Amino acid sequence: MLIDEVTITVRSGHGGSGKKAFNKNAKSLGPTGGSGGNGGNVYAEGVSDLGALSQFRYKKDLAAEDGKNGKDQFHDGTAGQDLILKIPVGTIIINDGKNTRFEILKIGERIELAKGGRGGKGNFLFRSSRNTTPLQFQEGLPGESFVLKLELKLIADIGLIGLPNVGKSSLLNALTRAESKVGNYAFTTLEPNLGVYYELIVADIPGLIEGAAGGKGLGIKFLRHVERTHTLFHLISTESENPQEDYKTIRHELGAYNPALLEKKEYVFLTKCDTTSEKDVQKKLLDLKKLNPHTLPLSLYEDTHMKQLKKILEELTIQKRNILYTRSL
Repeated sequence: MLIDEVTITVRSGHGGSGKKAFNKNAKSLGPTGGSGGNGGNVYAEGVSDLGALSQFRYKKDLAAEDGKNGKDQFHDGTAGQDLILKIPVGTIIINDGKNTRFEILKIGERIELAKGGRGGKGNFLFRSSRNTTPLQFQEGLPGESFVLKLELKLIADIGLIGLPNVGKSSLLNALTRAESKVGNYAFTTLEPNLGVYYELIVADIPGLIEGAAGGKGLGIKFLRHVERTHTLFHLISTESENPQEDYKTIRHELGAYNPALLEKKEYVFLTKCDTTSEKDVQKKLLDLKKLNPHTLPLSLYEDTHMKQLKKILEELTIQKRNILYTRSL
């Protein structure tokens, strides 16, 4: 089960307190109290594992190590160990307490979530020519504590969208080494699945239905994953009695959730073309092309169809390389 939304509480470490102590050795009088160590910080670090949020399913309260107290004979307390939370790339971190919002977009990217408390000074640091036997020392400062909401939004080159049972999982399995569950019933896929076709990341978004933007069916839980995809492959089954209506239904839900989704590049594929007559396929293709000229037939068992699809994938791969090259300049 993919955990893509969770609320946790994090606390950085408290600073250790300084020590009030004096040298007990003969002829070596004076303050010797060490300072406390700083508390550990809390960080979020991006990782490629999309299931990383599952670690917070049952363990929701997390804390970095406290700094140690100062000791006698000038020995400072050790700093507390930092806590590094492994977060999937594509996760948004929302801190309502500070009214901040961070995004983890790269593997290895690290963001500070809570700063550890500063350690207090020992009485050795309060010595002066006028205060040779200082009694002052500082308590360590407390760490920060925040309630954070983590929301994963998949980052994919291609998002497979459409009503339930139109062949999204089958296509993902055919193109990649993914092992998505396939079945002839609605909502076979209950969580997003990813696969890699050469350099392209392909996401199988669970089936949407009318009213999804308002929470019906699987609801907006998966609509947000569409936001991060660069190109949409909209699959419509040739078994549908009204492919145009199916197309409009999904487009309506995308626009109701976020109008920007309607601006994404979209290809439409009429799937399962091997299950009906050629005449029926051509009629439905003609109807869909009135709504989107980038409409093609698709059967996983037809070489011509698969070659057309792979040509599009090759073009998208080249586009991705050009974008990455431009960014590197």
